[in-house]
Amino acid sequence: MTLVSKVLPRLVRHRSLPPSCIALQRRYIETTIPEHGTQQPSRLEYPRFALDPSRHGTWATVKDIELRASTLNQGEKAADTVTLTGRIQAKRESSAKLIFYDVVQNGETIQVVVSKGKFVATHQSFADANQALCRGDIASFTGVPGKTKKGQSSLFVTNEMRVLSPCLHSIPTRSGLKDPEKRFRQRHLDMLVNTETTQVLRVRAEIIRYIRHFLDERGFLEVETPILSGKAGGANARPFLTQANALDMDMQLRIAPELYLKQMVIGGMDRVYEIGKQFRNEGIDADHNPEFTTCEFYQAYGNLESLMKDTETLLSGLAQDIHRRHGMGPENIRFDQPFKRIHVLDHLEAVLKQPIAEILEADDASNHLTSICRDHGISISGPPTTARILDKLISHYIEPECEQPTFLYNHPLALSPLAKDGVDEKGRRIAARFELFVGGKELVNAYEELNDPREQRRRFQQQVLDREQGDLEAPIPDTAFCEALEYGLPPTAGWGMGIDRVVQLLTGATHIREVLAFPVMRPI
Repeated sequence: MTLVSKVLPRLVRHRSLPPSCIALQRRYIETTIPEHGTQQPSRLEYPRFALDPSRHGTWATVKDIELRASTLNQGEKAADTVTLTGRIQAKRESSAKLIFYDVVQNGETIQVVVSKGKFVATHQSFADANQALCRGDIASFTGVPGKTKKGQSSLFVTNEMRVLSPCLHSIPTRSGLKDPEKRFRQRHLDMLVNTETTQVLRVRAEIIRYIRHFLDERGFLEVETPILSGKAGGANARPFLTQANALDMDMQLRIAPELYLKQMVIGGMDRVYEIGKQFRNEGIDADHNPEFTTCEFYQAYGNLESLMKDTETLLSGLAQDIHRRHGMGPENIRFDQPFKRIHVLDHLEAVLKQPIAEILEADDASNHLTSICRDHGISISGPPTTARILDKLISHYIEPECEQPTFLYNHPLALSPLAKDGVDEKGRRIAARFELFVGGKELVNAYEELNDPREQRRRFQQQVLDREQGDLEAPIPDTAFCEALEYGLPPTAGWGMGIDRVVQLLTGATHIREVLAFPVMRPI
């Protein structure tokens, strides 16, 4: 008596393992339990996939079979033979002579009907063929398209069915896979069980395709810029550090593609964009993942007003498209044009009853701002630099008011080291910049680009001082970029959008990990 024959009956008798799983249990034991102290070779087959047209007909998708069946009457079958491949989602035995399979192929499900009277394979019996197939297996079924007597499109097996790749584990039901830890650590299992997971990822691909088409139609050229560089710039964030052994040098993963894209505009490429990954060594929460996707574009001879109009056109059209295709979208948010606008400096001065613009001109501006925060009970984390305090004030007083799509514009200049400066209607220095907030979250950051190399060097030097005060998110100055500016950057408008947050908004996902194929997880 083999070890398999000894162990299997005990497992089957265990109340947590129903007899319907005998085939799955046997195949798992045969591939994992050593016999006589040695590893027993697997008895399962993993055949190559090849079709013999004379026996298997043509390979067909679920849509192919449904389209062919749509031309037939109830209970009628086609004459042409096809082979369907996919994963067995469910197996239902109506009787010893009639078995139904639900097969999933690329996210689409179709019924497969196996009747003993129609099964004419010469090399395998009806019972053996069905016993070999378990829920979760990747299998092929050869037969004819048709409709059941109730009118359901199905594939009726005639010639052959076989396992292409066996599943060695019992796939849980939807109710059995709700724990977020298990879902995101075994993402493949989550995708198999929860159809919403793959649906969100499919919608994500459609959103990126729509954005790409929007920019392509307007004459933008999609480009790629380095992910690894000696200095990560273009934003305030801590980079990930690594090392290039071949060059014997420290390197950083990019936090934004901005500086490279602007150099391409200097090089004569007036409209460029990039959709790609950014990496920031910061916290993880419902809206932040260390690895995330953005779209950035740069347009020579653009300005803030043109960027606002393009943003409204893009997002209103995108929201309508996704709602029309999938019925998805935030219930209480409307993307009607024009979007609401808030003047940042005016709003801060009104709510704080302080001349913020005048305070920012003083040498000890950070001390004044710290005192204001203390008086209003606002806590500040990290070094109290002017930029950090202003960002905190905006997030505390303005961002919560931005449930509907809202442009925040005319920021204090200290918040925007790469933006052109301007003068508002009251004669105050402001940054030619806007942010778009929806649902209280930032989706877009845009500004007219600073193209004065001397001013850019001065602002980079201020970031050095911020680093000396302990702000590790302040980037290291990029002198090569300043040298590139000396060749002349046209008046340019730059725009960046967080793809993941847009997908969250349009699919109703409450956490960023729901819209990522493989989110970062803490080690066990």
